[in-house]
Amino acid sequence: MSAIEIRGLARRFGSTVAVNSVDLTIEDGDFLVLLGPSGCGKTTLLRMLAGLLEPTGGQVLLDGRDITHEPSKRRDLAMVFQSYALYPHLSVAKNLAFPLKVRRVPAAEVATRVAEVAASLEIDHLLQRKPRQLSGGQRQRVAVGRALVRAPRAFLMDEPLSNLDAKLRTATRQELTDLHRRLGATFVYVTHDQVEAMTMATKIAVLNAGDLEQLGTPAEVYDRPASVFVAGFLGSPAMNLLDATLTSDGGSVRVAAPDAGGVLWPGTTPPLDAVLGVRPEHLTFVDPTAPAGTRPGVAFDGVVDTVENLGSEQVVYVRSGGSRLAVRAPREVVVRAGEAARLHAPVAHTHLFDRETGRRLEWVADPETAPAGDPALAAA
Repeated sequence: MSAIEIRGLARRFGSTVAVNSVDLTIEDGDFLVLLGPSGCGKTTLLRMLAGLLEPTGGQVLLDGRDITHEPSKRRDLAMVFQSYALYPHLSVAKNLAFPLKVRRVPAAEVATRVAEVAASLEIDHLLQRKPRQLSGGQRQRVAVGRALVRAPRAFLMDEPLSNLDAKLRTATRQELTDLHRRLGATFVYVTHDQVEAMTMATKIAVLNAGDLEQLGTPAEVYDRPASVFVAGFLGSPAMNLLDATLTSDGGSVRVAAPDAGGVLWPGTTPPLDAVLGVRPEHLTFVDPTAPAGTRPGVAFDGVVDTVENLGSEQVVYVRSGGSRLAVRAPREVVVRAGEAARLHAPVAHTHLFDRETGRRLEWVADPETAPAGDPALAAA
């Protein structure tokens, strides 16, 4: 399989910027998911990789070779479309064989490769059926098989599970993950579904309005979001985000927001307008009558708004300082709408972002701007 390097790739449609000078390296064997909301540029980027859309700037390199302006048929990249794009008048076997016959592969080799791929995808019993006789999940497997039979240098997939129902999506997602593991192939996969991204990817590239917001493993993107956009996009419910101010008091850095505040670290900082983020699973209910500020972390005072019973857990929404905070809590935690509530977030699970730029802030030792060994806030 192959590595793909994207250098300053851009696409404009008139005055509209669909992809804005993206730099991205996809290593050999990666399962890279392009993730983002509708209209963020992920499908446009994938189509430029496939050679189906001409870029207005930048380069695409496949194993170091510039393929930016090569036609799609010479790139040896297999595309799996959202709509399956099967030939309705051909059987499953002939759909699988079609890309090999176009390349004039000998008939005996075609038969062998079709049989191998059909067996690996467990569709060998469907070879004589037409696409109209298949379920959605079976059609998707045929579409994947038609790409797989070519033994391409990489697989490109454009929301291939979006037409399946929830149960079938889960099963097919597991099949694709297993297929990637067995093949060790390079996959580039487009989706707006964060569950697909988190469960399938080795790396996630989060796109926003044509810009690459963050590239990292699923754990890195979830645990250390690089921007307010990433923090708010990943997670269900999404990360709680509220405007806050950072100040110094008594040798400690403190954070304050309406009906919320606490001590973060020892040190000093100039006053800074920030965005404070806490994921719902990192908020816990504490005694609202106890004195606030007795331990490191951030305390939020508010009133319980609604409680959603999800069976294995509950999501509690608390009104605090004009914000509505989501809290994931065990069913054993008894709370009722209208009750006063105090929430606590430990320092290790608080996130800070610069309010002006939206970029992540980290508490680091910076010898250029602070005395040796003294921590300082810096953009991540």
